[in-house]
Amino acid sequence: MGAHISIPMYQRSIPQRYRLVGQRCLKCGRVNFPPKAVCKYCFTGSEFEEVALSGRGVVYSYTIIAGGGAPSEFSEQAHCQGSYPVVLVELEEGPRVIAQLVDPPEKGIYIGMPVKAVFRKIYEEEGVVRYGFKFRPLERVAQQ
Repeated sequence: MGAHISIPMYQRSIPQRYRLVGQRCLKCGRVNFPPKAVCKYCFTGSEFEEVALSGRGVVYSYTIIAGGGAPSEFSEQAHCQGSYPVVLVELEEGPRVIAQLVDPPEKGIYIGMPVKAVFRKIYEEEGVVRYGFKFRPLERVAQQ
């Protein structure tokens, strides 16, 4: 079994998962995402202001997850579509986040590729569909 997230814990994370809400440290000014009790950059800031993240960023790194390496919550997806890309994205506001990449370009994924967060089904657990963000190449977002 992969990382179990209880329904109450999942519900508390909805602002981050659904709206990309982060927090700006009032001491050092850097943006934390997901929100933390203490700033992960200066380690002393504990007062924050909420900040809506744009969802735009660039691929900082990436990998392809093959069927045998998929966490259990994604085993159905791996079975249906085979391997899938996962990207580490550096958001415009600074934080780096990990998520799946949807609609990868035919020319391939590359470091520095512009992407935009999109709202998608992540997986289903305990009869509850878990939604959140994935990323899509920005070129395709602009074409929609």
